[in-house]
Amino acid sequence: MNFVAWMIVASEIGFWIVISLGLVTRYMLKKEGLGLFFLALTPLIDLVLLITTSIDLYNGATATLTHAIAAVYIGVSIAFGKSMIRWADERFTYYVTKTGSKPSKKFGIEHAKHYFKGWLRHLVAYAIGAGMLLILTIVIDDHSRTEALLNAARLWSLVLGIDLLISISHFIWPTKERGVR
Repeated sequence: MNFVAWMIVASEIGFWIVISLGLVTRYMLKKEGLGLFFLALTPLIDLVLLITTSIDLYNGATATLTHAIAAVYIGVSIAFGKSMIRWADERFTYYVTKTGSKPSKKFGIEHAKHYFKGWLRHLVAYAIGAGMLLILTIVIDDHSRTEALLNAARLWSLVLGIDLLISISHFIWPTKERGVR
């Protein structure tokens, strides 16, 4: 595994470590300011990954799927980061501190709308990540070194389209609560 791949793994681990530290500090140690500080560190993790990937490519590395995954990771982290923190916060307050309300499941049109909002976040992640891939391709200006980036963008375009179809299907065939006909 190359250095950029290790940085992606370290970024994901770092993301969940600062989220955990933020939640523990905020709710268990009752230090809300320090907890918010830890939660605010998540964009710095993305910045470190972006710099690492850019330096690797700038120094002449041939782009690989790993470099493309770094762009995808950054796009997803930016687009979904706040909602992932909210998700973790809801579960932490309910399951760990026993102070929050139980996270609810959505059904029917409510679920369809929620899924579509997730697809819109996916679209934002795509715009950020694919934009980064395109910029890297233009800056490097060597098709033989950037082919993997364009292939990843094409694949992600297909995945985004499939996700849109799934999102639309939830409006056509809404999910039902178990036991409800």
